[in-house]
Amino acid sequence: MTDTESPDGPGRDFAYQATAPRPGLLMEIWQFLRHNKKWWLTPIILVLLLIGALILLGGTAAAPFIYPLF
Repeated sequence: MTDTESPDGPGRDFAYQATAPRPGLLMEIWQFLRHNKKWWLTPIILVLLLIGALILLGGTAAAPFIYPLF
Protein backbone atom coordinates (compact mmCIF):
# COMPACT_ATOMS: atom_id res chain seq x y z
CA MET A 1 0.00 0.00 0.00
CA THR A 2 1.40 3.43 -0.91
CA ASP A 3 1.07 6.67 1.05
CA THR A 4 -1.90 7.88 -1.00
CA GLU A 5 -3.98 4.70 -0.75
CA SER A 6 -6.49 4.27 2.05
CA PRO A 7 -7.11 0.91 3.72
CA ASP A 8 -10.46 0.69 1.89
CA GLY A 9 -8.85 1.07 -1.52
CA PRO A 10 -7.31 3.81 -3.60
CA GLY A 11 -9.21 7.10 -3.46
CA ARG A 12 -12.18 5.85 -1.40
CA ASP A 13 -11.60 7.60 1.90
CA PHE A 14 -11.80 11.37 1.45
CA ALA A 15 -10.52 12.14 4.95
CA TYR A 16 -7.47 9.94 4.40
CA GLN A 17 -6.73 11.65 1.09
CA ALA A 18 -7.11 15.08 2.72
CA THR A 19 -4.54 14.27 5.41
CA ALA A 20 -2.05 12.65 3.03
CA PRO A 21 1.14 14.62 2.36
CA ARG A 22 0.93 16.89 -0.68
CA PRO A 23 3.31 16.34 -3.59
CA GLY A 24 5.79 19.03 -4.52
CA LEU A 25 5.43 21.46 -7.41
CA LEU A 26 7.56 19.45 -9.83
CA MET A 27 5.65 16.26 -9.04
CA GLU A 28 2.33 18.03 -9.60
CA ILE A 29 3.52 19.35 -12.97
CA TRP A 30 4.77 15.88 -13.95
CA GLN A 31 1.45 14.28 -12.93
CA PHE A 32 -0.48 16.94 -14.85
CA LEU A 33 1.55 16.37 -18.01
CA ARG A 34 1.27 12.60 -17.70
CA HIS A 35 -2.43 12.47 -16.83
CA ASN A 36 -3.64 15.03 -19.37
CA LYS A 37 -1.13 14.01 -22.08
CA LYS A 38 0.02 17.60 -22.57
CA TRP A 39 3.50 16.60 -23.77
CA TRP A 40 3.65 19.64 -26.06
CA LEU A 41 4.03 21.81 -22.93
CA THR A 42 7.36 20.16 -22.03
CA PRO A 43 9.56 22.11 -24.52
CA ILE A 44 7.85 25.38 -23.55
CA ILE A 45 8.52 24.79 -19.86
CA LEU A 46 12.14 23.81 -20.55
CA VAL A 47 12.79 26.93 -22.66
CA LEU A 48 11.25 29.18 -19.99
CA LEU A 49 13.43 27.57 -17.33
CA LEU A 50 16.53 28.00 -19.51
CA ILE A 51 15.77 31.67 -20.15
CA GLY A 52 15.16 32.21 -16.43
CA ALA A 53 18.50 30.59 -15.60
CA LEU A 54 20.29 32.79 -18.14
CA ILE A 55 18.70 35.92 -16.66
CA LEU A 56 19.74 34.89 -13.16
CA LEU A 57 23.29 34.06 -14.25
CA GLY A 58 23.54 37.32 -16.20
CA GLY A 59 24.00 39.25 -12.98
CA THR A 60 26.71 37.01 -11.55
CA ALA A 61 30.38 36.39 -12.22
CA ALA A 62 29.34 33.96 -14.96
CA ALA A 63 28.04 36.83 -17.12
CA PRO A 64 31.20 37.22 -19.26
CA PHE A 65 30.88 33.59 -20.27
CA ILE A 66 27.19 33.91 -21.13
CA TYR A 67 27.38 37.06 -23.28
CA PRO A 68 29.10 35.31 -26.23
CA LEU A 69 26.05 33.04 -26.52
CA PHE A 70 24.06 36.03 -27.76
